[in-house]
Amino acid sequence: MSGPLAGVKVVEMTSVVLGPWACQMLADMGADVIKIEQPRGDSNRSLGASNNPGMAALYLTCNRNKRSIVLDLRIAGAKEAFFALIKDADVFVHNNRPQVMTKLGLDYADLKTINPRLIYCGAYGYSKRGPYGRLGALDDSIQAASGIAMLNEMVLGEPRYLPTVVADKTTAITVVYGVLAALFHRERTGEGQELEVPMFETMVNFVMAEHLWGMTFEPPKGKPGYTRLMSKDRKPYKTLDGYIAVLPYLDAHWVKFCQVVGRPELAADERFRTLADRVRNIDLTNRTTAEIMATRTTADWLSELENSGIPHIVVNTLEDLATDPHLQATGFWQFVDHPSEGRLRMPSFPVNFSATPASIDRPAPRLGEHTEELLRQAGLSDDDIAVLTQSGAALTAEQAAKSVGTGGD
Repeated sequence: MSGPLAGVKVVEMTSVVLGPWACQMLADMGADVIKIEQPRGDSNRSLGASNNPGMAALYLTCNRNKRSIVLDLRIAGAKEAFFALIKDADVFVHNNRPQVMTKLGLDYADLKTINPRLIYCGAYGYSKRGPYGRLGALDDSIQAASGIAMLNEMVLGEPRYLPTVVADKTTAITVVYGVLAALFHRERTGEGQELEVPMFETMVNFVMAEHLWGMTFEPPKGKPGYTRLMSKDRKPYKTLDGYIAVLPYLDAHWVKFCQVVGRPELAADERFRTLADRVRNIDLTNRTTAEIMATRTTADWLSELENSGIPHIVVNTLEDLATDPHLQATGFWQFVDHPSEGRLRMPSFPVNFSATPASIDRPAPRLGEHTEELLRQAGLSDDDIAVLTQSGAALTAEQAAKSVGTGGD
């Protein structure tokens, strides 16, 4: 593996999106990521289109650059095999509730005795320090708890979840920068540590960065909610034949916009003169802009705005992204040949390192594909491995294939 994290060993015991996507980012940056799965595998193995059982789309997009081992921690010998994997690991990531890890004998205190340099990262719904700490969580419940659903109520008239797993993915990114910071600390001090990355607190921090607004002050100087984002008219603008995104946000943008669209008088209008004025009158600002955009075609506006410096862009569908000219020019979409799943489209890692580029070196593994290889690397003999696989404490890919579901949507 190449990349800035080459030589870093990560053991993950995660499923769904949060943990797998976080660890995939570490793997893209060169870490050797070992994915420990239960006999039935990551639940995402059955979600979305697939060619073979256990290799569905959502799993494939969150688990590249990893090796898979199956351990059934309920069976004697599996925990010892787990400890063998952990003894020289740099990072361990899980997304179980902390009470589950304590019951399994796999909490930080347990693993620290085996590997004092270990960075132990737990990513789950709510901090164990608070009253919600025993609750399970998924993306929708965190969107509800963190205020995201009610942001939509303020705009749309009813609570709605965003149609993306924003809590899972934002928390995954938080896991990555937390782990990197802990690795940096260990490089300076030699000290491992435990990280807790709770989804609820992560998303409240995320949401309230701009929406704390009037409640920034104590006593409050107004209600929470960034005014500009609360406008019901904040949306792509309809043109004569489609939609366009235009944001004449800063004062210089607005003045230029008024010139380009042939409405110079709007730049001097006291309702729109400054950014603060436009935010105070955001509904009117948006409606006025919408009326102007509706008078010409999308292509006309793209041509007029091309050299204006005003932020603007086409409104892509999900299908459009596959042929977006910018993404094609930058090589964002990569195609890999999976030994069992055929040709796959993969998004590139988004950070461009000049000296240590991230890369896609291996596709997402079949369930248990590397069980024997990893146990052997952990120091177990062939006889030890045979005992584990015969008892079901560990499963090879051939054995695991019988445990995976048949897939679905």
